Amino acid sequence: MHDIRLIRDDPAAFDAGLARRGLEPQAAAILDLDTRHRALMTEAQTAQARRNEASKAIGAAKAARDEAAAAALMAEVSELKQRLPELEHEADASGSAIRDILSALPNIPAADVPEGEDEAGNVEVKRWGSPRDFAFAPKEHADFAPALGLDFETAARMSGARFAFLRGQIARLERALGQLMVDMQVAAGYTECATPLLVRDDAAYGTTQLPKFKDDLFQTTDGRWLISTSEMSLTNAVRETILGPSELPIRMTALTPCFRSEAGAAGRDTRGYIRQHQFWKVELVSIVAPEESDAELERKTLAAEAVLEALKLPYRRMLLCAGDMGFAARKTYDLEVWLPGQGAYREISSCSNCGDFQARRMDARYRPEGEKGTRFVHTLNGSGLAVGRTLVAVLENGQQEDGSVILPAALVPYMGGIDRLVPS
Repeated sequence: MHDIRLIRDDPAAFDAGLARRGLEPQAAAILDLDTRHRALMTEAQTAQARRNEASKAIGAAKAARDEAAAAALMAEVSELKQRLPELEHEADASGSAIRDILSALPNIPAADVPEGEDEAGNVEVKRWGSPRDFAFAPKEHADFAPALGLDFETAARMSGARFAFLRGQIARLERALGQLMVDMQVAAGYTECATPLLVRDDAAYGTTQLPKFKDDLFQTTDGRWLISTSEMSLTNAVRETILGPSELPIRMTALTPCFRSEAGAAGRDTRGYIRQHQFWKVELVSIVAPEESDAELERKTLAAEAVLEALKLPYRRMLLCAGDMGFAARKTYDLEVWLPGQGAYREISSCSNCGDFQARRMDARYRPEGEKGTRFVHTLNGSGLAVGRTLVAVLENGQQEDGSVILPAALVPYMGGIDRLVPS
C-alpha cells in the first residue's frame, strides 16, 4: 500500500515511479479523491460538533423559556441528524475508492533498479560455477526422471495436469532437499516455523495476493485461501502488532507445500516438474527496521545462493528491471540455475525487498529506541529454495548416460548414504 502523504507531497515523483512500471499517471485522480474525502471528513466532524453544541443549547433555551430558540435548535439538530449519516457514507465511499486504487498499484521501484519493460531489461550481477561438459547429449528431466520414480501419468489420472506422484528414491530426494535447505537456513539465522496452509482474506490482502492475484489462488468452500507461498503466513505473523526495537530483526523460514492455479501461465512449462499446482518450497521472510532492509536483501540472497553452492549447481544472480519485478517488490534479485537439458538458466529463487508496502496493508509497526511514535517495518521475502525446481536441477546436472543420477555430496547424509539414483 502506498503512503497517501508521499503522493500529496510529491505527485510527480509518484507518477514517475509508476511510469517505470509501464503505468499511466495516477496521482491527479488519487489527489482529487483525497481532497473530496478530506472535505467530507471535515464537514462530518464539523456537523457532529455543531449537533453536540446545538443539543446542549436546547436545554439552555428551554430553561430560559425561549421556545422559539429551542424550536430552531431542535430543527437544526434534526436536520444534522439526517445529514450526518449521508456525510459519513460519502466519506466512507471516497475512502474506499482511494484504498481500491492504491491497492491495485504496484510498489515503486528503488532508485538503483534498472529500467526495462520485461526480462530483457534484467541485469546479470553475478555468476557462480561452470556448466558441466557432457560426453553425451543431456536430456530434460521429463525424459529420463519417470524411470527414477517421477510419475506424471498416475497424478494426472487422479488430479489432472500439473501434478506429480513421486515414488521411492526420488520421493526421498525431494524430502532430503527440503531438509537440507531448512537446516542451512536455520544455521544462517532463520527461525524454523510451521505455519497454517490456509489463510483468511485479510492475510492474503496483507501480502498483496488479494485482490490482484485472486485468480492465481485456490479457495476453499469456507472462504479461506490455500497459501501460494508461506510468505503469506510468515509475514502475517507480525500483522496488527507494534514491535519493540529489541525484537528486530525477525528472520523466519518454513518448509511448506504451496498451491497455485497458475492462471497466468497457460502454455508455459507444461512438460515436467517446473511449474506445478502443488509444490514444496523453503521460504525466507525478514522483518526489519527501514534502514536495515537494503543490507537484509543482500544477506537473504546470499543465504539462498549458499544452498545452490552446497549442491554444486551453477547459477547466476539477476537484478530485475522495473518492468519485470513482482507487484509488492521495490527491488528483486532472481537466482537462475543452469538446466543442461534445456541449455538455459531458469529461475529457482526470487529475493525481494518490499519496503513498507506490505507493512502498511498489515499495519505492522515498530517503536524505534527512544521515540514515542511508531513506524512501519520493512518486509522481505525470498525462496531458499523452490524444492521441486532444485530437484529438477539436481537431476539434470547429475544425469549419466545410463539414466542414473549422481547426487551432490551434501545430500548423501540426508539420503541415508545413497549417492546415486538408478532407474528401476
